[in-house]
Amino acid sequence: MFNLAVLVFLIVLLTQVISWIGHSAVQELAFLVYYRICLSGTASAQNNIRKQVLEDKAELGKTSSQDEFAKWAKLKRKLDKGLADLEKINTTLSSSRSSFSRNFSFLIWLLTTGAQFFLVWWYRKQPVFWLPEGWVPYPVAWVLSFPNAPIGAVSAGTWCAVCKRVLQSLQEIAQGLVQPSSPAVPVSTSATQAEQKEVPMTIEHEKLD
Repeated sequence: MFNLAVLVFLIVLLTQVISWIGHSAVQELAFLVYYRICLSGTASAQNNIRKQVLEDKAELGKTSSQDEFAKWAKLKRKLDKGLADLEKINTTLSSSRSSFSRNFSFLIWLLTTGAQFFLVWWYRKQPVFWLPEGWVPYPVAWVLSFPNAPIGAVSAGTWCAVCKRVLQSLQEIAQGLVQPSSPAVPVSTSATQAEQKEVPMTIEHEKLD
């Protein structure tokens, strides 16, 4: 059976998890999977051409353009062709990465922020769950039902905000437990003691004057 409360919570949880991990880190991981599955052939060709270019460049450096001009010219043409092919493959991979980044960012927005907006709007009149009668005052009940849910019920928008706030609080608590507190810096008392010794001397001097 469809449960709106669970659906909203899962979408908010997905949004917060992506926020905790970092959008760039999730995108890099997704691109790595895409790269291994869809671009493995192009990547293999890139590695082979790069290896061949390095070999040709090394051999060209060992060949004299004056004593072995024919061989040198042949290696030069081969090297130029390899560099052109390598540049073409690099452009293809760069274009594929840019396209993937745009599509992935849109997909993440669609599954998180877009899905939240859609659920809050589409189910704006449907109660997520009902509160016990007389459990909260009328003004509070009206806020919880905002914008169009029946009075006495919790709306999708309110439930979304509550889930987000609870998850953020849990994150703050977890970070407080994981991150060690900074040790207290000891305060040197030598300067304070010197100041305390200087004060009576000043007072006595003023009295003598």
